[in-house]
Amino acid sequence: MTSTNTASHAPLLGTLSVIPWTSDPSEGERDAPFLLAYSLGDGREGAEAGEETMRTVLSEIGLKPGGDIVDVVKKPSVAITLLVEAGRAVLTMPYLNAQCPVPPEWEQDARESGQVYFIVATKPWTDGTPGVPVTEEKLRAFVGDDTMLATAAHCLLPVRSLTG
Repeated sequence: MTSTNTASHAPLLGTLSVIPWTSDPSEGERDAPFLLAYSLGDGREGAEAGEETMRTVLSEIGLKPGGDIVDVVKKPSVAITLLVEAGRAVLTMPYLNAQCPVPPEWEQDARESGQVYFIVATKPWTDGTPGVPVTEEKLRAFVGDDTMLATAAHCLLPVRSLTG
């Protein structure tokens, strides 16, 4: 996972990262793949300031933390794009440009469904250090946390590719 952060909010947000996953297939069918963007909470003014800054950033780009799921196809004013190509997901949004490797089944599911369920956590995730493998248990604990889910922004991103 590689992430870069730019602009005035970056020092307050700290390290931002993205992690992909797919849910377990139910009755032979797979659900849409997921992407999670989160901060490590290591911004210059601490985790609490980072959370508040993330809420501000999300509001600026048209997402409401704790609000309804936004379908970016129906709300093109939300400035987020996702390119899925050659085993990589490339996410572009204000303050975060990230590229991460994705497993073949994730890429296949993304192409077949045409969308990815994207969660932007306002709550920091200190266990999600970029470059360090994350266990399934740690991921489940974070993405299953009621507080994290209730304070995150949720949206459906259309999958784009270089070939159309």
